[in-house]
Amino acid sequence: MNETTDIILSLGSILLLGMAADFLGKRTFLPRITILLILGILIGQEVFNLIPTSISTLFELVSNITLIMVGFLIGGKLSKSLILRSAKSIMWISMTAALGAIIIVGGGLLMIGIPKEIAILLACISAATAPGATVDLVIESGSESSFSKKLLAIVALDDVWGLVIFSIGLSVVAFFVQSNGTESRILAALWDIIGAVLLGAFLGYPAAHLSGRLRPGRPMFAEALGLVLFCGGLALWLDVSFIIASMVMGAMIRNFAEHHEYGFHEIEDIEWPFMIVFFILAGASLQFDAVQLVLFSGGFYIALRAAGKIIGSYLGALISDSNKITKNWMGLALLPQAGVAIGMALVATNQFPQYRDNILPIVIFSTIFFEIIGPVFTRLALSKADKLIEKNIDEFSE
Repeated sequence: MNETTDIILSLGSILLLGMAADFLGKRTFLPRITILLILGILIGQEVFNLIPTSISTLFELVSNITLIMVGFLIGGKLSKSLILRSAKSIMWISMTAALGAIIIVGGGLLMIGIPKEIAILLACISAATAPGATVDLVIESGSESSFSKKLLAIVALDDVWGLVIFSIGLSVVAFFVQSNGTESRILAALWDIIGAVLLGAFLGYPAAHLSGRLRPGRPMFAEALGLVLFCGGLALWLDVSFIIASMVMGAMIRNFAEHHEYGFHEIEDIEWPFMIVFFILAGASLQFDAVQLVLFSGGFYIALRAAGKIIGSYLGALISDSNKITKNWMGLALLPQAGVAIGMALVATNQFPQYRDNILPIVIFSTIFFEIIGPVFTRLALSKADKLIEKNIDEFSE
């Protein structure tokens, strides 16, 4: 078979596996994303080796497109009413969940003798969550509760805090290692975030008023997808965060497009096929050798991160006087971790190649664990929270 045949046949097979994962996810305790990752591991190079090289090379493209869509969908959940109603809770929980993971992971790694430079980098990486997995779990569950909306808002801000703190962490480690170039790294970090916000707003505000005019109230599929990809492409070209840029654009359209909201449903319809390819290829990229090298240190890192997220989110809910459901279940819902963490690890190891063998295996191992096990806890938290809200609608209407 030639390369074109390989690509078409493989993509068709992967999408059919996604349908099987969707079927099993509705009938078992495992979320469909976890099933996709397991299927990816089985057909990957370490088990049956059924993925051709021509498909593996598409992983970066598919992951970028998927995360651009995820950012847009998260932004679409950040309505003015949600922000005004829960701003204090969202800000505190997102910040303390990120800081809790950083403090507990960093402190724990230093206690077992990990060098401070590696401990700082791993601690900063631990703050990242998995927006793709979280969005899909909310869509899969069909939840429209205050808890699920707040969860998506917290995940959005959680990754923003994570990117800011990670950038600071890079500068701190650079100071320890070489003590030059710190200013340029700080400026690059500021441009990554502020530039993304400006780009998302610049595209989002006119799009909110101009989209959905060809067919009143219903922007066309090509229009919605074109806007998202154009925003992501410009972000990559300008070297700013494409997740933040698409998130801001989604929020602008949600809050200023009074004549429609259909664009979000259009993206949800096309996002799932990309999710299937993204998570199966993520599972297929697993290397068992890397996992075996870090069973102890990776396991310790996983326990520390879980404790940091749960304790940090509980403290944030306590400070912001959130309801019991948010206090008890939000931490579990924030456990998934995916592409953002691996991206941070690649940036860190490119800048400090001497730490590559210490950082990458741990982050890959923990990411696989949290992507397989984390969605189970997120689904459990969503289910429990929604049931409790239904029973106590007046008390937990926050």
